[in-house]
Amino acid sequence: MAHVVFFPHAGGAATFFAPFAPCFPEGFDLSAVQYPGRQERFGEPFVTTIEGLADRILPSCRRYAAAPVPLVLFGHSMGATVAFETAVRLEREGPAAPCRLVVSGRSAPSVPRESRVHLGTDREILDHIIEMGGTDAEVVRNPDLIDMVMPAIRNDYRAVELYRPREHTLVGLPVLCLTGDRDRWVAHEGAAAWKDHTTADFRLRAFPGGHFFLAEHREAVARLVADWAVSADGCPPRGAGG
Repeated sequence: MAHVVFFPHAGGAATFFAPFAPCFPEGFDLSAVQYPGRQERFGEPFVTTIEGLADRILPSCRRYAAAPVPLVLFGHSMGATVAFETAVRLEREGPAAPCRLVVSGRSAPSVPRESRVHLGTDREILDHIIEMGGTDAEVVRNPDLIDMVMPAIRNDYRAVELYRPREHTLVGLPVLCLTGDRDRWVAHEGAAAWKDHTTADFRLRAFPGGHFFLAEHREAVARLVADWAVSADGCPPRGAGG
């Protein structure tokens, strides 16, 4: 029915999205991007820019876009920006299949950012991630795990904080923006500004919760995305998902 490709958050891994798989209807194919430098790609060098990540991911998405089913690029937090840049590149090539973009937990590229978390100490960066709700307590308590994951986290924070989109970058894909209603790092206005980056349909859905709201609403998020992916115009039902 559709192929969904997930793009993880800063410091995140493809396994973050594994619990979403049982929530999608039968017939959906799901993939998740594994950025270099973590888990089974631990020995590979980091990609230091958002644009570089999109360039590396494009060939795989190009193959998916050649299939006769819709392709949905779904990115959370930093992953939303990577998914957006991937969509920009994919659209230039004129994909054969209908493509759609889901951006979650991230302000639009046009919204100015002054964050410089990547310049802080390891402890400051880790405290920031804990505050956002994106790190398990097991990692916090285990110095060996912290030493393993901190280089990837710092690299990702640097990439997303130094990212500057080209002015007036647009896609012609329908865009669905998901946000948490108590996310301190993504204001409603910042999420709504994604509408300025598409010439197609735009919808915004707010869920109860903070920055990692989607982990608390997997079934509702999957249902919303699945319905939207197979709809004729890329428009999810109004009021669906929260």
